[in-house]
Amino acid sequence: MDETYIRVKGVWKYLYRAVDKEGKTIDFLLTAKRDKAAAMRFFDKAMQANGIPEKVTKDKSGANKSAIDEINDAMDVPMLIRQVKYLNNIVERDHRAVKRITKPMLGGFKSFHAAKSILAGIELMHMIRKGQLMFSGTEDMSFADQFYFLAGQIRSV
Repeated sequence: MDETYIRVKGVWKYLYRAVDKEGKTIDFLLTAKRDKAAAMRFFDKAMQANGIPEKVTKDKSGANKSAIDEINDAMDVPMLIRQVKYLNNIVERDHRAVKRITKPMLGGFKSFHAAKSILAGIELMHMIRKGQLMFSGTEDMSFADQFYFLAGQIRSV
């Protein structure tokens, strides 16, 4: 897991992201601050959707470390925490897809709500490109067609 910076209304915000060892996106969360509370929200969201990981590889961020330590203290079997700069390259490399799309946006996003919505779409398209969202009958569809298929499924709910 790692975080990257996204500009919203001229101020840097934090996009927390987690990927597994195969490079598949586990979860993401845009927050206003980079502190223990934000890291806890991200870990809670990611673990509710994907379960508790055996190992977490992260950078040297103190906020992330204190959040993981608090989670580990409440668990019977704690997660293994690896704070090695070079093991975090998978998620750093995965940031490129988001940064490539958001960097040309001069001045960044105009509102936090718009940033959350657009980043969710960017992450969804990135997950489709990585083959994470395959539905029956979509194998021969382009990435855009898969996106529109998914949008149609959401509207019909």
